[in-house]
Amino acid sequence: MPHRHNIVLIKMNTGKNVGQLATMRFKWRQSILLLAVILVCISEITGQSCDGQCGETRGTCSCHATCVSLLTCCGDYRQYCLQISPYSGTMMGGSVFSILNATFYPSKQEQLTCRFRGEIETVGYTDGEGRGYCVSPLLFQSGWLPFDVSTDGRNFNSSGEYLSVHPSKMDAAFKVTLVNSTQWQYYGTPNTAGTLRMTWNPSLIGDKDSINIELWGYREVNTSTTDTTWEEELPPLRAEWTYLYSLGKGLANNGSFRFTPKPSEKPYSDWEVGSVRVSSSIYSDGARNVRAVWSGAHALAWHLEEAFRQDSAAWALDRCLAWDVLEKSLPNFLEEVVDCPCTLAQARADTGRFHTDYGCDMEKGSVCTYHPGSVHCVRAVQASPVYRAGQQCCYDSTGAQVLTGDSIGGSTPDRAHDWGSPPYRDPPRIPSLSHWMYDVLTFYYCCLWSDHCQVYFTHRPSSGCRRYTPPTAGAVLGDPHFLTFDGVRYTFNGKGEYYLVLSPDRGLSVQGRTEQVKLENGTLFKATRLSAVAMRERSSDVIEVRQAEQQNQLEVLRNQQVLSFTEQSWMDLHGVFLYSPIPQNVTVMFSSGVGVEVRGREGGAMALTVLLPTDYTNLTQGLLGQMNSDPLDDLLTSLGDVVSPDNTSPEEIFTFGASWKTSNETSLFTYDSKYLLDTYYYVKHDSAFVPAFSVSEDPADPLVGDMLKMCFGEGAQFCKYDTLSTRSLVVGNATLLSFMCHQTLMQDLESVVSCGWLASPRYGEKIGTRYLEGSTVSFTCNSGYVLYGSPERTCLPSGEWTGEEASCISDNVLGVVLGSVFSIATLITMGVMINLHFRKQKRERQERLDGKVIFEQS
Repeated sequence: MPHRHNIVLIKMNTGKNVGQLATMRFKWRQSILLLAVILVCISEITGQSCDGQCGETRGTCSCHATCVSLLTCCGDYRQYCLQISPYSGTMMGGSVFSILNATFYPSKQEQLTCRFRGEIETVGYTDGEGRGYCVSPLLFQSGWLPFDVSTDGRNFNSSGEYLSVHPSKMDAAFKVTLVNSTQWQYYGTPNTAGTLRMTWNPSLIGDKDSINIELWGYREVNTSTTDTTWEEELPPLRAEWTYLYSLGKGLANNGSFRFTPKPSEKPYSDWEVGSVRVSSSIYSDGARNVRAVWSGAHALAWHLEEAFRQDSAAWALDRCLAWDVLEKSLPNFLEEVVDCPCTLAQARADTGRFHTDYGCDMEKGSVCTYHPGSVHCVRAVQASPVYRAGQQCCYDSTGAQVLTGDSIGGSTPDRAHDWGSPPYRDPPRIPSLSHWMYDVLTFYYCCLWSDHCQVYFTHRPSSGCRRYTPPTAGAVLGDPHFLTFDGVRYTFNGKGEYYLVLSPDRGLSVQGRTEQVKLENGTLFKATRLSAVAMRERSSDVIEVRQAEQQNQLEVLRNQQVLSFTEQSWMDLHGVFLYSPIPQNVTVMFSSGVGVEVRGREGGAMALTVLLPTDYTNLTQGLLGQMNSDPLDDLLTSLGDVVSPDNTSPEEIFTFGASWKTSNETSLFTYDSKYLLDTYYYVKHDSAFVPAFSVSEDPADPLVGDMLKMCFGEGAQFCKYDTLSTRSLVVGNATLLSFMCHQTLMQDLESVVSCGWLASPRYGEKIGTRYLEGSTVSFTCNSGYVLYGSPERTCLPSGEWTGEEASCISDNVLGVVLGSVFSIATLITMGVMINLHFRKQKRERQERLDGKVIFEQS
């Protein structure tokens, strides 16, 4: 909802149509520029300032982000509401950003102070032109964080936001690169030694002359003072990020350094995970929150004690077994992590709940260091509800899940989610580092530095997929056409803002804005297209995705402020995650697992897909229908009337769609231009706009021949309609592409039955590692063993395996068993014969006795 004073200030030419507004654009700009000058003067005269008021309104001017495009900002807006570049950096700190469009002039006795999260202060600096620079601190969390700036150390009136980034998601150009990382992390194990080398970008240090190189260590310390067994919750932990020692001082800042590491001694050798830092030599050893470049966190094999180098396998086994004991005392998190998707296709399609694991990505060559045999892994986006654990799912080239029961490369759940979990900051929620302590370093102990993976997999077994249920998808595409969650297809060409999905019970609202189709030459058609989508779940940030000025590109807003993805493709926000690898694609992931995909298409149209988990069943309404597997009630109006999807006229559909218009009180959209205010803020559904409800295929039309060649298959109807209604083959083709993509998605999300993992028989082999419906697994025994049970088992549609469990029995054992069985059978037979003999004797004696009694009586 816009700020009302902005609406009053710029409300001009109300009631003009779009064509008239276009012809008056030059005069309108002149008026706005004059108005901006007047506002600056008024704000100075009246004392209305953005000093400590960013995001607020100030009577006749604004300190809200929308004031920039509306030209309603207070005169000192840019001085107090800060923009920075770069806007992001590693959560490890040391990144420098400049403050744009503002100047700072501390006195000689004072300095620029930058405060993050209202509590962590770092020393900034200014240049000769008064431009300010801040250095980011160690933050232990990812996402957008507030910062403010002071020139006297007391009054922090200027504020902005800074994006703290997961270390693994930072571009390699902004990190120290450990050349041949395998050598670094296996150093000291058999056949791994020599000189280590690192590189970095010298310009990131800021000192052309000399630098220091330091090793820093990370650990999580149990702060409990009792000997409690932590079966229900994790013990209280404290994160420690500590300077250990220098690798070199006063070195030339030439971007490269080589050294031969020596074993460390206690207490330094107790630190087994850490990072290398490169900083200017003007700073003292271990100075915190100074300009620096960091390597990624890694296992410090090269730094460990001499005992590791003497016998790395024995050293690692000791720690593996100690971890085994510790793990048994901690809560069982496996029961609450979500099951994995059954297939790679499902895993890549369920974008609301799963996202690519950067350590094993088929789009980047499937370099799966920790998961050999896998081609792609995904991670559950959300941490588990109680213990904040993570889930990882890996797949092979056939699309089947790789399980730890079959391979060392199998997927493993994590006690600490790699991406952390809100509110971060404390173990085990700290992004990357907590995961290293609980799940990665222990993998080195048991699997990489020693050969005892069975210990690790006892506590980190792969999750199957028997409980996995795919989400249900609904879509909006083209001119615009709606494909509901239950499969109803219809066209609604209203112009306005409407509820696409509304779930009051779950606090979810997804709203769509449609605009009239217009060609580049200004020609208007009696058709509309989706031009923006806004959404929120409960108290999450409001996310809006809309068409950008550039063709086919999208613009993303968070709480009415434009976001840039030029530096980072992934963003952690409040209650929601965003991913935008290219300007045409945006994926929104809410805490509940709801996913929203927005795609920019040729011709200016947007395509939208909403993915809902099964717990939204019977809880949705809006233009994408009620999700309850009953298509007959999908066209439910906002008043509760049901329109039959069969034999319904386009005019009736139009009335149904119009009933789902939003209101000013419920709208999630941003109105940061006069066009948006005039077109949508005051009119949520333009009843004066009447679309073309049908189009005709005239054989004489030169467009029809090419259209018929292009529009084919199940989506031909939508393709033809959009081609003819917009007179554009490009638009029609974009609609067909969107429809085909939706059909592929529906196929990928089809339910799959899993019968669960089968173990190989002891002293035998299992042939086949696919456990889905129709799959067959065979069993054989080693030489000298005989198969007992079913040699082959098939997964049935019921989720059960045919046959009996297979086992392998030694020939000798079998002979003994059969001999024993024969002996027992012989004894039983003899017993039966003896019993029959005695019974016969008893019967004969009874008969003689009965005969004697009869003779005496006679």
